[in-house]
Amino acid sequence: MKSAAALFALSGLLALTACGPVSRDSAERTCFERARLAVHPRGEVGLGMTSAGRTASKFEIEISSDYIQGRDPSAVYDSCVYQKSGQLPSQPLYSRSDWKG
Repeated sequence: MKSAAALFALSGLLALTACGPVSRDSAERTCFERARLAVHPRGEVGLGMTSAGRTASKFEIEISSDYIQGRDPSAVYDSCVYQKSGQLPSQPLYSRSDWKG
């Protein structure tokens, strides 16, 4: 019975560890995409034909709740990085060379 309790406690500890903060660099990479989605929806459309002569199509759209709520991408980025890493971003979103908005 003690081993089952110890296993249960260990699994709970591992679950809490998985929720812990990540490095600021990792958070910035993840949150950069979230900020991009706050600017406007992203999507793709594909049309083609199969080897059997049938038409094939694909439609995909990604809309974030940040976009729907009209949140500023920079505010989204800052709060996301802070929530994930416990630190502010190393530089503001709008000053990043890879930001095109």
